[in-house]
Amino acid sequence: MAHPIPEMMSCIEISAPGGPDVLVPAQRPVPEPEHDEILIKVAAAGVNRPDALQRAGHYDPPKGASDLPGLEVSGTIVAKGSNVANWQIGDQVCALTPGGGYAEYCLTHADHALPIPEGLDMAEAAALPETFFTVWSNVFERGALQAGETLLIHGGSSGIGTTAIQLAKAFGARVFVTAGSEEKCAACRDLGAELAINYRETDFVEAVRAATDKRGVDVILDMVGGDYIGRNFKAAAMDGRIVNIAFLQGAKAEVNFALGMVKRLTWTGSTLRPRSIAYKAQLAEILAAKVWPKIGGKIGDQIGSAGIRPVMDQRFALSDAAAAHARMESSAHIGKIVLIP
Repeated sequence: MAHPIPEMMSCIEISAPGGPDVLVPAQRPVPEPEHDEILIKVAAAGVNRPDALQRAGHYDPPKGASDLPGLEVSGTIVAKGSNVANWQIGDQVCALTPGGGYAEYCLTHADHALPIPEGLDMAEAAALPETFFTVWSNVFERGALQAGETLLIHGGSSGIGTTAIQLAKAFGARVFVTAGSEEKCAACRDLGAELAINYRETDFVEAVRAATDKRGVDVILDMVGGDYIGRNFKAAAMDGRIVNIAFLQGAKAEVNFALGMVKRLTWTGSTLRPRSIAYKAQLAEILAAKVWPKIGGKIGDQIGSAGIRPVMDQRFALSDAAAAHARMESSAHIGKIVLIP
């Protein structure tokens, strides 16, 4: 039976660039899908660092995208465009969105949605798309991580970090992480990290060199930046690949590029949101084939599954989006934060 779609919906607007308190509840018309789009009645929406950057005025939405924050949702398809053949009204999905996730209804391209993995609830499903698309794109494509190689993840207890640990382990890599407390380090070890380094107490460069018999690590996933940029060059192995996806401590640093030449290093980075519809659709197809079958079950359960599932921190009501952002920016969280309309 078709879901009755109201004319208006609750959402969260950015009233002006600023801190979490600029996120305010509002009412807007429910959007209508174009030819290749689906309209999702949102069950949960993931909260991510790019949302905070947009809120602060540093990350504009792509042309034509909603100005509302929110880059991933789960829910039920309630309407679809005339060209959409791969989904039906009533299908339950999780999806990457170009924006607009902090609302009761959200549009996205039909090819950017994936089925809800078996055994996950809607909140867990909403925590999948942004991090899984990002990790696959940056660790496995740009970083070219292979089985048997070593991966160092800065921010191991974040949503990206907890996803990257599990995916790297599932595909046969050794995983090292940095995190800011013993509790966070323990959480990373529980997920499969071989080495969890408390960066407040230990120099990660020395720790990873010691753990690799002075060889260094093959791939580094960095969302910290600042002085980590130069230190990553020291921690990397010969032919290592360093991938930056954020710069929480700043995008400028002094780097000895002679290390890059001598070690034949590759430095790269990317942002996901501005990428083309076709590229994101290709990522969704790869994830559906290679990763979605590994999601579900208990962590460590090897029966028919790698036991991958999102690590959940807290669930907030949509109207409490400001509190959700405050928690994320406090860096007290372990795993993903979601909003429930």
